Amino acid sequence: MNLWFATNNTHKKHELESCLKEAVPNVKLMIPSEEGISFDPAETGTAFFENALIKARALKELLGNDDPVIADDSGLCVDSLDGRPGVYSSHYGFTDKKKLTSREQNILLLEELSSNPKRTARFICAMVLLFSNDRFYFVQETLEGEIARKSDMRGEGGFGYDPVFLVSGFGRTLAELSTEEKNSLSHRGKAGRLIAKMLWQN
Repeated sequence: MNLWFATNNTHKKHELESCLKEAVPNVKLMIPSEEGISFDPAETGTAFFENALIKARALKELLGNDDPVIADDSGLCVDSLDGRPGVYSSHYGFTDKKKLTSREQNILLLEELSSNPKRTARFICAMVLLFSNDRFYFVQETLEGEIARKSDMRGEGGFGYDPVFLVSGFGRTLAELSTEEKNSLSHRGKAGRLIAKMLWQN
């Protein structure tokens, strides 16, 4: 079975593959950038679900075939920053003149929080499994934690905000967890396993 993932992020692809392989071992997960397809839809939604559906529908239209499409939209929501960066997590701190690296985004986030004692936060992942324009499944999952102090930014694994996100009950950042540990508890891992069940049933 060919299954398309509406992303060009290979990190996300590898995480989702791990979630899918147990439920649907015969699935071949494909992303546009690895198949020579230009894919960069405008994410104009104001909620994670809206952006996930925009991406899924955009890739489905681009492919023009019967292959199902998965899309996700995810981000970090920090309570004391009124939920920011939220749906704008990947563009946090960007201007017309400069795109920040992941490390620069993490430093900016820590500077915004400064010494604020309220550091609770969560990763959110909205995921859509699209069979046709109007037939789809949707799930949304979270991973609870808090934002580390600047001196606690650590870990070499993962990507994005993982080095500054302390996982509740673990005492480690998401970037310090093994791939297996991260997939077992992450927002994307939980959403991916639910979507895998729906894919298997169809």
